[in-house]
Amino acid sequence: MTIVSTKTGSGTRGELRLASPPMHANRRMEPDVTGFYEATTGSVQYVVADPLTRRCAIIDPVLDFDPRSGSTRTTSADRLLRHIDANGLTLEWILDTHPHADHFSAADYLRDMTGATTGIGDRVTDMQKLWKQVYNLAVPMDGSQWDHLFADGERFTVGEMEAWVLLSPGHTLCSLTYVIGDAAFVHDTLFMPDSGTARADFPGGDARQLWRSIQRILQLPSETRLFTGHDYRPDGRTACWESTVAVQKVNNMHLKNSDDAAFVKFRTERDRSLPMPGLMLSALQVNLAAGRLPAPETEGRRYLKIPLNAFPNEDKRYGRPR
Repeated sequence: MTIVSTKTGSGTRGELRLASPPMHANRRMEPDVTGFYEATTGSVQYVVADPLTRRCAIIDPVLDFDPRSGSTRTTSADRLLRHIDANGLTLEWILDTHPHADHFSAADYLRDMTGATTGIGDRVTDMQKLWKQVYNLAVPMDGSQWDHLFADGERFTVGEMEAWVLLSPGHTLCSLTYVIGDAAFVHDTLFMPDSGTARADFPGGDARQLWRSIQRILQLPSETRLFTGHDYRPDGRTACWESTVAVQKVNNMHLKNSDDAAFVKFRTERDRSLPMPGLMLSALQVNLAAGRLPAPETEGRRYLKIPLNAFPNEDKRYGRPR
């Protein structure tokens, strides 16, 4: 496995490869996309590779966490590294679409292991400030835990493939879609058509913003491949995570025969019935720091910080987000 990025004295990793103008203006390249399903949380991690240069990005890696024992494992993240090594890929980017509420991010672990560049949307600072009040966090609220903060519409490259960023708020304040060649990584906006759309009731979430973000995604070319971040296998079907813009427009169960007002009404009512993610208070304090676990205390052990009575109306809402 080859790593292209190295840490510099400024704290920013080398060779960020921001693209302007596009390197392949006359054709949309087709990246090799490999999804890795994590069954415990229904999450999908991705390795996205340029078939010409063999350079790649990781999107939304998972750090395994057992809430009963408090143990963490790197099994899921190491699976990505083995894939990269086995296929002779060069890792350039480790990308988060947003700070997740249902699993820990492995971005920091992978950066330590590889030296690759981490990235997330620049509005993560708004989310950090929002949750600082919940956790009473004593960490920087400037997004500096990541190497690069992407602005809406910003271009970069993976190998020689042009990539760009589409701000997609609604599920969270700072959610992003990464468009790489003919593939878009939409995470918690659109799920598979038989699962509909993501919830929008977390602090900073907004159902109307989610609708608008989905409409922006659906303005991409109809053949654009869409890769979701979760699959909850309705009716026990096999896990899947790839669709297209055209398929979503016709078949998504939450979008068919809907408009702005109808979607907001439906999404708001549905979200009121959903349980609060069981890992939310554990995961967000880690994920707002790019997957960095709390610093060890004097005896060498790390501790999570759980705010008591922060959500007094949610005391019976635990489970998997939809």
